[in-house]
Amino acid sequence: MDDTLLALSEAAGIATRWRDVRGTEHQVSPETQRALLKALGLDAETEADIADAHQRLSAPPSRPPPLIATVQGGEPLPLPGARPGHRFKLAWEEGGTLEGRLDDAGRLPTLDRVGYHRLSLDTVAMAIAVAPSRCPSLVEIGALPHLDAKPWTLAVQIPSLRRAGDGGAGDFTALGDLAEAAARHGAAGLAISPTHAQFAARSGKFLPYSPSSRLFLNPLLADPDAVLPGAAPAVVPTDAVLIDWPAVAAGRQARLRALFETASDDPRFLAFRAEGGRALEEHARFEALHTHLLASDASLWHWRDWPMALRSPQAPGVQAFAREHAGEVAFHAFCQWIADASLADAAARAGAAGMPLGLIADLAVGTDGAGSHAWQRQDSILDAASVGAPPDIFSPLGQDWGLATFSPLSLAAHGFAAFIEMLRANLRHAGGLRIDHAMGLRRLWLVPRGAGPADGAYLRYPLREMLHLLALEAHRHAAIVMGEDLGTLPEGFAQDITDAGMLGMRVLWFERGEAGGFRDPAHWTREAAAMTTTHDLPTVVGWWRGRDIDWREDLALLPDADAERRAREAERESLWQCLSATGSASGPRPAEDNPIPFLDAAIAQVGRSACELAILPLEDAMAEVEQPNLPGTVEGHPNWERRMPGEAATMLDAPDVAARLASFTAARRA
Repeated sequence: MDDTLLALSEAAGIATRWRDVRGTEHQVSPETQRALLKALGLDAETEADIADAHQRLSAPPSRPPPLIATVQGGEPLPLPGARPGHRFKLAWEEGGTLEGRLDDAGRLPTLDRVGYHRLSLDTVAMAIAVAPSRCPSLVEIGALPHLDAKPWTLAVQIPSLRRAGDGGAGDFTALGDLAEAAARHGAAGLAISPTHAQFAARSGKFLPYSPSSRLFLNPLLADPDAVLPGAAPAVVPTDAVLIDWPAVAAGRQARLRALFETASDDPRFLAFRAEGGRALEEHARFEALHTHLLASDASLWHWRDWPMALRSPQAPGVQAFAREHAGEVAFHAFCQWIADASLADAAARAGAAGMPLGLIADLAVGTDGAGSHAWQRQDSILDAASVGAPPDIFSPLGQDWGLATFSPLSLAAHGFAAFIEMLRANLRHAGGLRIDHAMGLRRLWLVPRGAGPADGAYLRYPLREMLHLLALEAHRHAAIVMGEDLGTLPEGFAQDITDAGMLGMRVLWFERGEAGGFRDPAHWTREAAAMTTTHDLPTVVGWWRGRDIDWREDLALLPDADAERRAREAERESLWQCLSATGSASGPRPAEDNPIPFLDAAIAQVGRSACELAILPLEDAMAEVEQPNLPGTVEGHPNWERRMPGEAATMLDAPDVAARLASFTAARRA
């Protein structure tokens, strides 16, 4: 059975072998193969099962999928199973038709009209997507040059922002305040933290990269006053250093409920709800149902454990619940309206302030399998496996991130509808999109439910089609695309995304030569975004002071803290020498407790990089010591709880901060 099982796994997209960071090859166990095949909807317990699964994979579909193919403009399109000379009729998306015959290879002629078009072959109708060859460039968007320089943006964790009357955490109005302030200092946009929907029933926790849905927004980031000024109750002021998420959530939900009581008949809300259609209605039903069930039984967190009559949006019990709790369902739809309208306001303010990129949204790699998205899209999202990472030097047991993701087989069978839907939702108010763990466009490490992280395997994804659709949707929304491409990548992947017009990421700490020394920024990749650090890494000041090492030592996350400190000391010397050699720094190396000269030099170094775009985290602009998130921790470190020291509208005007931003702009002109 092993040979036939291996063949089936490979045919289904499961890589049966993988190579670790040391170059050692590993064979995926039969148990893992069977578990992942089952997650994909293919039984493989017996030879008969395997034969049947092979037949299902190889058999032509009984009817064409909604989207049969994607192609780059200028390429002929082969149609599997079509006859040479077959007559066709193509209805262009923008109107008009093209009629003719397939060529001798059964292909459509070269197509140069970008869009989603309807193809008819006899009585069979299907859609095809014609994509541009690349995602939009900074030049095409009008962001390069910006103010006679290569563009730069700030990166911001939205909850960290402050404004008067915010109730203890940042919101979309504070984001708009920051956009206007940053534009005055020369920023071309803001790269923002994920705005995905969390769980209304778990509003006391904030996990931006483990959302309930990537289709909808987090109402806790909304500002009702941006939509209905003065209609919501006043907020109790707070100047706390850390965000108290349970208190913030309670206060903001109370405001939204009070507002709903007076504005539920607002014509704008009714129009938004009608436009949102089935997807919005199902999300609102999930939120209401989830909250209702948990109020009586805390074990019903995952929809998989709900009564059978409630486990899918189409189930009779869900329809009955929606009728009986129509007001509660409407409330959750109302929350989405307020969130959408206040995010739209922030985006409009960024554009009006002169930012050509506006807001660069952040797309998480997956969703919580217990959430709304997985419940709604059970035909496209894998329920019995989660995304993670194989064992490596830093995580010898591997990682299980507990995130659900798309089934590549189902995506293709359903015309990539769920992927397109997700892209559109996240590009709705954005001038750019950052794709977290962009390698997931080609492969993801999946861990079967109940297995350990090391007992997973890579599942391949249809990279070509997904890049085509990404380019098409990015052009329709006039947005750049950036892929988080850090770490070990599959062979050829970096070139694949570069060819597709995606910007990679180049982080100061990781830009090293073969001998381990830091690289001159003039040699960094042009088609990328340069940055000092990320939300998962130490701030520049924190790195210089070794604050990240202190945290990991205190939380018993380091086997040898002294060795880490010795290594950091050597890195300080190496990086300072590089900064001095490139002209970003001068004079003797500053002491560990004097990080500001190093911070200013590091910012200048990133600014003068060859990268088309540069991103400065707000924490570094403000010379903050602490990083937003410490990976590998759930308790012990205040992840996603830190706040900025000043108000979003004015904090960039502090003399030291303004000077830092001016230096960054000057470096982008160099």
